[in-house]
Amino acid sequence: MKKIFSLQTLYFLIGIALLGGLWELISTLTKHEIPSPRATWLVFREVMQHPMQNDPDYKGIGTKLLSSLERVAIGFGLGSIVAVPLGLLVGSSKAMMGIINPIVQLLRPVSPLAWFPLGLAIFQDSHKASVFMIFICSLWPTLINAAFGASHIPQDHKNVSKAFGFSKWKYLTKILLPFSLPHIITGLRLSVGIAWMVIVAGEMLSGGIGLGYFVWDEGFNGGSIAKILVAIIIIGLVGLLLDKLFLFLQKRFTYAS
Repeated sequence: MKKIFSLQTLYFLIGIALLGGLWELISTLTKHEIPSPRATWLVFREVMQHPMQNDPDYKGIGTKLLSSLERVAIGFGLGSIVAVPLGLLVGSSKAMMGIINPIVQLLRPVSPLAWFPLGLAIFQDSHKASVFMIFICSLWPTLINAAFGASHIPQDHKNVSKAFGFSKWKYLTKILLPFSLPHIITGLRLSVGIAWMVIVAGEMLSGGIGLGYFVWDEGFNGGSIAKILVAIIIIGLVGLLLDKLFLFLQKRFTYAS
């Protein structure tokens, strides 16, 4: 285990070193129009001095991050509440699969940005419109994976439930959910990644105090490129942590046949 851990650490450090070297090269080639890693680190330290400041005239980077996470949590949570039961229903019924699958295939490729003006027209509120955009875009991976899990339950499991006369509730809790759970978590892992990517675009359109608007404001109002890079790094780190969390849950609840 220690040897595997050491190799993984080594690969991680090599990857970070390659990224840092490429970043430094780009900074040099652009005559430091793109700040170097060291210059960005200094700005990062500056930005992190008062991360939770919440004054009317200035919001700390931590306050901006929490605002973005709040939108993602609401949109992703609502999407999961809809996607999981609907996916299980679709996977358990050929009729529902025939009805819902064309709708999914029609709406799933639509760009996230296309949903924002529709949400704005429905809710008349930019915050709710961005949540609506996250909700729609995070639905599909969870729904599809839940349906896949429900539709691939081994026939032996179904035969056992019939032989013992399981009620619908007992079939749901003893057969359907346990077998589908790893697939559902895989879908949730993909969905939360999409939700976190979508929030940046949503906040660029809706404004507010989130990280997405921070990037837009710094980029288009003569701000600091280094601060944009800091925001990108924070967005990437949070996305990585969310992915690791769901990867842990995915491994924890892997179905043992």
